[in-house]
Amino acid sequence: MQCINAAKLLPDHLLKEIQQYIQGEALYIPTCKSKRRKWGESSGAADYYKVRNAEIRSRFQEGAEMDQLCEQYGLSIDSIRKIVYSKNPQS
Repeated sequence: MQCINAAKLLPDHLLKEIQQYIQGEALYIPTCKSKRRKWGESSGAADYYKVRNAEIRSRFQEGAEMDQLCEQYGLSIDSIRKIVYSKNPQS
């Protein structure tokens, strides 16, 4: 996170308004909810896990044993069960 001098960024009237509440302290301003990204969108992790989980479901439906899937994907039997029996196949 980068610090920015508010005096260089904000108009005077807004700076004076903020100074009524806080002066000389660091202030974090969160992003708008509409601009927030969901987990894994920036890094691509969400897409990676969607593809991986779809592969696991597909292999299971084709007859692969859960033990084989655990070994191949490096996951616990409980994780494989959650993926295979998930009611929401998008995760």
